[in-house]
Amino acid sequence: MIPQAKPSATQGKTIADGKTVLCAEADALRTMADALDTRFADAVLTILETKGRLVVAGIGKSGHVGRKIAATFASTGTPSYFVHAAEASHGDMGMIVGDDACLLLSKSGETTELSDLISYTRRFGIQLISITGNADSTLAQKSDVALILPDVPEVCAIGLAPTTSTTLSLALGDALAVAVMKQRGFEPESFHLFHPGGKLGAQFQRVGELMYKGDGLPLVTEDEPMSSVLMRMTGTGYGVAIVARDRILSGIITDGDLRRNMDGLMARRAGDVATRNPKTIAPDALVSEAVRIMDGNKITALCVVDEAQRVQGMIRLHDCLRAGVI
Repeated sequence: MIPQAKPSATQGKTIADGKTVLCAEADALRTMADALDTRFADAVLTILETKGRLVVAGIGKSGHVGRKIAATFASTGTPSYFVHAAEASHGDMGMIVGDDACLLLSKSGETTELSDLISYTRRFGIQLISITGNADSTLAQKSDVALILPDVPEVCAIGLAPTTSTTLSLALGDALAVAVMKQRGFEPESFHLFHPGGKLGAQFQRVGELMYKGDGLPLVTEDEPMSSVLMRMTGTGYGVAIVARDRILSGIITDGDLRRNMDGLMARRAGDVATRNPKTIAPDALVSEAVRIMDGNKITALCVVDEAQRVQGMIRLHDCLRAGVI
């Protein structure tokens, strides 16, 4: 029977318990970081030299951690997938080929369900990396590279449930994935290939994909009367006018420019009112960079220009918001 919670627990005691767990796991992570040695570099090199995929496996909590590690590798440029160790013994072993490498997780290093996988890698010369808490275990001894977790206690109340050990395994998997992606020269553009959806994907869109362009742009000439400029600004619905000569950018007119030039506004020309040298961005820049520029300069629109300062389009903060970038 599962014991019922005691109603006498105070809020302060609960917060203190939470802090104790977090501090203990943070200390364990520092211990592991201090003990990191050449075996970590060997594991990274093994993954980099793998021509096939990185196959991750584990059972129980180690399996849950393994799924996340495999997903992290896959999203950062290393083809990787998770195989359930028990299912591997019943046919899924055929998914693993000679060009692959295996990463097996087991705190004890004696997990029965992993034995067939260990034997399979040894039989067919498949590189085996392990994350385990027991350097003398079968898993560690049979591995090409064994990454040993520090000998620290689990932080659960009875010291048995996988807690600290799973945190260490997860962090070590992250360390491997990040080290590998740095060695590969994995760039933000590469990241976008694997994250086309959601907010992450939106941040890696190019300005050219989102900008307004063509005949609908609010383009005006230097000598255009402000009465015509105002019609252009309101008619397009952009709230700004781009001042250009033969499409070469010379300035921009915003609501702020209108307010600053209210005295005799209708008697002026576009060139008299425009803000010169406005902030611009290239069409191949990331939309997230456009947001950073607009936010940093407290503006709501950017002219998009090429290397010759020819106007290619315009991007607005509102459009970035609608696209899910912010």
